[in-house]
Parts: sequence; C-alpha cells; structure tokens
Amino acid sequence: MTDVPAGALMAEEIREQPTVLARLLGRGADEIGAAAALIRERDPRFVLLVARGTSDHAALYAKYLIEITLGLPCGLASPSTVGLFDAPIRHASDVLVIAVSQSGHSPDLVTYVAGWRAAGATTVCAVNDPSSPLALGCDAVIDVRAGTERAVAATKTFTTEMLALWMLVTAWSGNSLDTAAALPGLVSGLAADPAGIAEIAHRYRFTDRVILTGRGYAYPVAREGALKLMETSYLAAHAFSGADLLHGPIAMVDTSTPVLAVAPVGTGARSMVETMEELRGRSIDVVSIGGGLAGVASVVVDLPALPEELAPIAAAIPLQWLAWQLAVDRGCDPDQPRSLNKVTRTR
Repeated sequence: MTDVPAGALMAEEIREQPTVLARLLGRGADEIGAAAALIRERDPRFVLLVARGTSDHAALYAKYLIEITLGLPCGLASPSTVGLFDAPIRHASDVLVIAVSQSGHSPDLVTYVAGWRAAGATTVCAVNDPSSPLALGCDAVIDVRAGTERAVAATKTFTTEMLALWMLVTAWSGNSLDTAAALPGLVSGLAADPAGIAEIAHRYRFTDRVILTGRGYAYPVAREGALKLMETSYLAAHAFSGADLLHGPIAMVDTSTPVLAVAPVGTGARSMVETMEELRGRSIDVVSIGGGLAGVASVVVDLPALPEELAPIAAAIPLQWLAWQLAVDRGCDPDQPRSLNKVTRTR
C-alpha cells in the first residue's frame, strides 16, 4: 500500500476551493435569492447568528456584512442559553435567526433554531448538508455546496460559508451578485500554491506562539487562522481585533512572537497602520496577508484585487496553507490532529 503524505486531504481540499466557490455562485443563486425574498417579506428588525467553531467565524463575517450593508442590529447568539439553560424566548416575530453549520447535526444549534422558530422568528441556515436536522428545521436552507469534506481541519466549507452569507446579504439588499463572478478565478493561484507561504512557515517553524489580528471584515479570518494554527500545529495562536491589540494583549508580544495581520487593502487595514508601526518599532516581525500594510509589514502576501468585503474569502486561503505547511514542517499530520473530531455534537 502506498503511504499517503501527511496532510494530503487538507491540501487537496484547499486546492478545491476555486471549484466549489464557482459551483456555489452558479448553482446557489436561485436558492439564495428565494431566501433573501423571504427575509425581505418578513422584514426583520434584528438578526441573530448562531454557529460553533469555524462556522462561528463565518457568522462573525456575516455580522459585519449585515451591520455595514443593511444597518440592522445583529448579534452572535449563545446557543447554550436555550439548549442547556432552557431560557425563555419572547417577542421573536421580528427576529431573523441565521444558523451556520458545516454538518447541520449539532444538537445545540438544532434546539436553538427550533426554539426561536416556534416563537415566531424567521429561520435560515447555511449548511453543507441540506438533509441535516438543522436544515429540516429552518424556513429557508442555503446549501453551501462544498461537497464532502474529509479533512478534519475545515477549509473549503469555511470559504463557501462566507461566500454564501455574502450572497445572501447582497441579494437581501437588492444588489447584484455579479461582483463576485471573478472570485473563483482570482483565487485559483492562491489555492494552487500561494507564493511565499513556504518561506514564512520556514521562518516560524520553531515559534511556540503567534498573534493574529485584523479589523472589520478581515477580523473573522484572523480568528479562523488562529484556530487552524492551533488545531494543526498545536501553536498557542491568539487572535485580537486590531482595535484591541494595544489595550492589554500587546503586553504578551515580544520579538519572539510574530504578528500575522489579515490586511487586504481597504478601511480596516488603514486603521491598523499606526498599531503595526508601533509593533515594528519594537522590532516585532509583522506579516501582512494582503497589501493593506505593504509600507509597514516585514513580509507581504499578495492577494488579488477584490472589494474589501469579498477580500477576506481570498485571505483565508494563504492562512490555511500556512497552517498546513507549519504542521508538516514541524512533523505533524494535519489530517490526524490530536483529540479532534470532524463533527462536535455540543449540547
């Protein structure tokens, strides 16, 4: 039997992302349009997003989209309030609940959505299994169409969840989805072999701690990047908003702690320039994922030219490759991480 190289499944699924993103754009538009039409008809005044793990980071990305694009108050829900603590639900008729899940089988998400739907809320889910219990319990279902994800570390389901949520918010606001038409082609080079990632991994292969940061749409990708580094390379990876980094967390950063800034060109990156200049002044190594900190960072990973709200989908891919490469360089197998399961059935 031929030995399978370490991380072969994760690498394969990273490379699949242009294909699955194109599939979602092509086949998911009508389904997402129907979900958006239902939401406009119900006209919610408040949005709750509910998710776990990697999907929680996609949900946080949607929170920025909804608040910036639609001007609606939007919160990240705590599913245990209903599933574990039996909290009562009141005044739900003007609430939209959006659940985000790779599997759609997490009991706490299913219970949370069922409770809000019974109380009159509109419920929508973005899920990779449209026959799952979560999907069957929602008013509208968005199949992210990532296909079977066999690697333990989620990659293609994360970027397709983000794209599906962008499509939903864009259709809901009455704008065209054509803005994302070029996305699959633009990220094809990143997915195949992003330039410079092997060198960055070599540079940091002996580090035990890393800080990730970003602002606005990019911050959820910083959080997801930290999760990937923790679960594949067992690094102590911490993610902070660029607005919070100087409010305490800076005390743990020294010259042995690299900072990875998710910084596509745009408003979020511009707001972090002063903070990153202070870090560089302390001789701290700063890597910019995107060109937004090109004049400040010691290393820049180029991203394709995309609108700021779509750029985080591209930015996620180099961080996935970095997690993969660091794991392999450190003698780990990202396809067999310690003590991890693909689906976590939280109550």
